[in-house]
Amino acid sequence: MTGRRRASRSGVLALCLLFGSLVACGGQPAPDSARAAVQRLLDGQAAAVLHHDGTVYARTGARTAYENLSAVPLASWSYRLTSLHRTGATATADADLSYRVRGYDTSPVTVGRTLALRLTADGQWYVASDKPAKKSGQQLWDQGRVSVVKGAHSLVMGVGQSTTGLREYRALADHAVPAVAGAWGTDWPRHVVVLVPGSLDGMAGLLGAPAASYRGIAAVTTGEAGGSGDAPADRIIVNPDAYAMLGSVGKQVVLTHETTHVATRAHTTPATPLWLSEGYADWIGYRGTGRTPAQAAPELYRAVEDGHLPTALPADKDFGFSSEAGELAQAYEGGWLACRMIEDRWGVSQLGKFYRAVGAHKKRAGAVEGAMKKVLGVSLDDFTAQWRDYLRTQLG
Repeated sequence: MTGRRRASRSGVLALCLLFGSLVACGGQPAPDSARAAVQRLLDGQAAAVLHHDGTVYARTGARTAYENLSAVPLASWSYRLTSLHRTGATATADADLSYRVRGYDTSPVTVGRTLALRLTADGQWYVASDKPAKKSGQQLWDQGRVSVVKGAHSLVMGVGQSTTGLREYRALADHAVPAVAGAWGTDWPRHVVVLVPGSLDGMAGLLGAPAASYRGIAAVTTGEAGGSGDAPADRIIVNPDAYAMLGSVGKQVVLTHETTHVATRAHTTPATPLWLSEGYADWIGYRGTGRTPAQAAPELYRAVEDGHLPTALPADKDFGFSSEAGELAQAYEGGWLACRMIEDRWGVSQLGKFYRAVGAHKKRAGAVEGAMKKVLGVSLDDFTAQWRDYLRTQLG
């Protein structure tokens, strides 16, 4: 009896070693098996999202998550499981979520997610929670149920916003797109996606940054500066708290400014100084508004009036959040007036060519100087002298 018992135990051990990659001893799925099961679960959940099947989705995860994003027009939605950490009937998973908004995203947006999973009574995995991975920003549907309003040139999505309010953003965006195309040209998709969270905190959550970094900033465009131009999608993200403080002209200027960043991003590279990218966006934003330089550049106007004429074009550091409010405003205003001067003296077409010529350089060094010489026929010193004279004439 003793020999048989030993032989039996040896046999069980051998079988465990032989099939350990498939089923762990004790009856629980081994890591590879659990990983495959979770990936199948996520594939099924993705199919439910794309087919608008809330009933099937509810078998895979909390229905509230589905309801939050059900109005978003998705062309694709998929997960790629990257890691799984199991403890008995629960697990934590890391995954890459890839999705495309139909008609707007040229290729998938990919974001990191952290999933909490549990086994149900019938032994199936279930997504208990799906949250942004560490150092990843939220998606709009993480903040609540998304409402969607589609325009001729825009898609506006909001959380905690009235339909009337979203329609107002749509009208501004639909006006901005042709305005930008009329100045910049048509070598961009000519539509925008506008995200309107419920508050400043919501905006910061989408950007994965502290709210204090964006207090007083009415809107930003993701990926606008220093990128490669090949990112799959831009989003204009609104700070509803600051935006509500603007007048009708200011609201339009902001949306047109951000839309300009969407249009120009393929030509906005590390070689492009912020005075040019921000100044050009303001230049298009203010076109047709009838605002005079003194009205549109009040901080710089006061500085010139007080005898403090800038000696050089704004540096990138002048656009930092750490700058004093007046200095930051002067940086934007100085960039705007530089672009306005190019329009006045060389024309709209040459301004666009100059912007593209700067962005075509691989590095910052020499980019502005080379483009000025090639497109405008002046040196940087000559241009700066003309700009200072232009400020004196327009604001003095």
